[in-house]
Amino acid sequence: MAKMTRTGSASPPDGGWGWMIVAGCFLVTICTRAVTRCISIFFVEFQTYFAQDYAQTAWIHSIVDCVTMLCAPLGSVVSNHLSCQAGIMLGGLLASTGFILASFATSLKHLYLTVGVLTGLGFALCYSPAIAMVGKYFSKRKALAYGIAMSGSGIGTFILAPVVQLLIEQFSWRGALLILGGFVLNLCVCGALMRPITLKEDHAGPENQGCGRQRADGARTPCYAPLAEERAQRGLRRALQREYRFLQEPDFAVLAVSVLFMAYGCSPLFVYLVPYALSVGVSHQQAAFLMSTLGVIDIVGNITFGWLTDRRCLKRYRSVCYLCAVGLDGLCYLCLPMLRTLPLLVPFSCTFGYFDGAYVTLIPVVTAEIVGTTSLSSALGVVYFLHAVPYLVSPPIAGWLVDTTGSYTAAFLLCGFSMIFSSLLLGFARFVKRMRRTQLQFLAKESDPKPQLWTNGLVAYSVARELDQKDGEPVATAVPGRNFT
Repeated sequence: MAKMTRTGSASPPDGGWGWMIVAGCFLVTICTRAVTRCISIFFVEFQTYFAQDYAQTAWIHSIVDCVTMLCAPLGSVVSNHLSCQAGIMLGGLLASTGFILASFATSLKHLYLTVGVLTGLGFALCYSPAIAMVGKYFSKRKALAYGIAMSGSGIGTFILAPVVQLLIEQFSWRGALLILGGFVLNLCVCGALMRPITLKEDHAGPENQGCGRQRADGARTPCYAPLAEERAQRGLRRALQREYRFLQEPDFAVLAVSVLFMAYGCSPLFVYLVPYALSVGVSHQQAAFLMSTLGVIDIVGNITFGWLTDRRCLKRYRSVCYLCAVGLDGLCYLCLPMLRTLPLLVPFSCTFGYFDGAYVTLIPVVTAEIVGTTSLSSALGVVYFLHAVPYLVSPPIAGWLVDTTGSYTAAFLLCGFSMIFSSLLLGFARFVKRMRRTQLQFLAKESDPKPQLWTNGLVAYSVARELDQKDGEPVATAVPGRNFT
């Protein structure tokens, strides 16, 4: 293969090929997150065909979401050490293979391994590297770029939800999975768009430039192999320490805990919205319409919140906008058990979809504000890794609650309170940080008072020096070049 060229830039270009990166990330979110959401449309089909309960069937969606997020750091490692292009293309091949093999499934365990593990691993190699590339190409318009890129999840859900339902009716669930396997091969095309860029802060330090350098005559300086290996290992350790030093920051720790509770609450809705709608008397097509509505309003949330938080008046309050969006989604959950007709479920889908798109857009932005651009890929890998366990356990727990109580109320209330707690935790941490900062500023002023000067004509009297005099006589400080009168 021809050696890949890297685009050099002292700072993010905020345009140019960056818009192609946004387009590529947009397609990646369609092929990963939108397809994952549409797996819930197969829920009733799988449950009926394999004669299993809610909890067992919910593991399919849980495993694919969990593996996608659990292996997100692996996606970052592949993109950092090989290339973003290679990682996304490999992920597309794995995801497509998983769907194709799933179309021949004879049990739920088969679906766990194919759709869950294999497809989830492919999505993991694609998702976080594509998002990190957008952060490298944009700085001033970062939120808007992320809003457009992440809107692929909503647009994909809006288009794919009725299409998948139609495919199931025409070709059965096996044929629909086979067609989805061909569709996600478009991830290979998305990977080809991800042209690498080298920013000023990405250049390697001097410790990596000593051995084997090229001389002016074209030859390379020899180096002793064990010494070179030791230096390489030491350089690798230092690079990893620099790359993951954000793990020691208190702000990132609070964000990580908040993400755990947020991820627990957001996942079950995309599994149980269609079954819940069917349980209250909504038809299959109308239930798919609810998913489409949620998806299209998700787009509005992605783009409008991205554009609004790029405005000068809101740029400083992106974290506040994020926690407000998460909290409002939690409130929507609390109201859902009282909504039992299609005219009431449609406004719910609109509201939940809007704020879901809002906070999904702001996750990379808030992470970048904490860790910076250089470590963004690794930090996003960790953030999405933290989604893994909640994504794995929350749908089966919700399914167990439905099987036990015979109602969706307990499951939805638990998810709502989890998201509200996530928002309150992050808000409380910001409040404490601001109070501590104010207190430290006040103590700094108290411990280091500056002497106040009064000027009377051409003579300046220093109060601090006056108090230091034993005899109490004021001391006049002469201004150079002036005579005292």
